[in-house]
Amino acid sequence: MGKLSHRIFSLSLEEVTFARRGFRGADPATQRYLERVGATFLAGYHAALAHDEDQALVDELEAIDLSFRGFAYEGAGMSLAMLDQMMPWRPQRFVEFVAGPGSPHVYMMNVGAGWAMARLPFGKRRILDRLDPLLRWLAFDGLGFHEGYFHWPKSIDQQKMPRSVRGYECRCFDQGLGRSLWFVHGADVERVIETIGRFSVSRQSDLWAGVGLASTYAGGVPRESLLRLVEASGAHRLCLAQGSAFAAEARRRAGNLQPHTELATRVLCGSSAEEAAEVTSVTRRGLPADTDTPAFEIWRRRIQADLGNQVPMLAASA
Repeated sequence: MGKLSHRIFSLSLEEVTFARRGFRGADPATQRYLERVGATFLAGYHAALAHDEDQALVDELEAIDLSFRGFAYEGAGMSLAMLDQMMPWRPQRFVEFVAGPGSPHVYMMNVGAGWAMARLPFGKRRILDRLDPLLRWLAFDGLGFHEGYFHWPKSIDQQKMPRSVRGYECRCFDQGLGRSLWFVHGADVERVIETIGRFSVSRQSDLWAGVGLASTYAGGVPRESLLRLVEASGAHRLCLAQGSAFAAEARRRAGNLQPHTELATRVLCGSSAEEAAEVTSVTRRGLPADTDTPAFEIWRRRIQADLGNQVPMLAASA
C-alpha cells in the first residue's frame, strides 16, 4: 500500500520552490534555507506515504538533520491524517503515531493535520474529531499556513478566508496565515510588517503571533530583523512574544532547540528559549474544557500574561 499511496499522493519538490510559488523578498541564502524547510516537510510527507510500518517511518524521520526534523514530522502528520480518511480500514494511524513515536513532535503533527484538511475534498471534520481537544486548534493553524503558502494572492493579497472556517477557528487560521508570511516574503521583515498593516486591526494580533512563531521556529534572520519586529508590533507585542514562546516549547519538547531559537526568544520574549518554553508548558496545566472561550485561547492569554509579568517592559510596550 505504501508504494500505491506514494504514486497517487506524491508532490513534486518544485511545489516548494520560490520560483513555483512566486515568493519574493529573500536574499539567496535565506531563499535556499526556506526552500530546504519546504523540501524537508515533503520528505516527511513522502516518508509517511511510503511506509506502512511506524518503525520504518520513524527511522527515516529520525535520520533527518535535527534542526529541520520537526518540519519532517509536520509533513508526516499531514500524510497520516490524510491516509486515515482515504483508507478507512486503518483510520487511527495518526492518533496512534502521535500517542507513540510522534509524541515529541505532537504540536507540529497537529499542524500537519491541518494541511490534510486543506487537501481533502471530504472528511475535514472527521480529522478534527480524532485530534486532542486542545491541540486540535493547531489544525486550523496548519490550514491557514497552507492557504497562505499555496494561495497567497487570495488569502494574503485579497485577505479571503475559506467559508468553511468559522468562529474561533478564524483566529487560529490567522496564526497560520501569519506564519506563512515568513515564507511568502522570504523572511523580509519589512514586507511582513507592511502586509500585516494592510489587514483589519481585528486580525492583526493573530497574524503577529504567527510571525513570532515562524521567526523563532524557522528563524533565518539576524538580531536586527527581530528587533525591527518588536518595534513594529506595537500593541500586538505580547502576541508576538506568545508565538515565539510557543515555538520554543515545540522545539524543546522535540529536543531540537537551536541557536536561532535562543536568539529569537531573547529578543521577542526577553528570556532564554528554555524559560519561554517553560512558560508555555506551565500555563497549559489545569486548562478548563472549551466553553464560550476555547481552552486554547485561555492558554494563549496565560502565556501572554506570564511573559508580561516576568518582563514588565513587554506589558508596557503592549
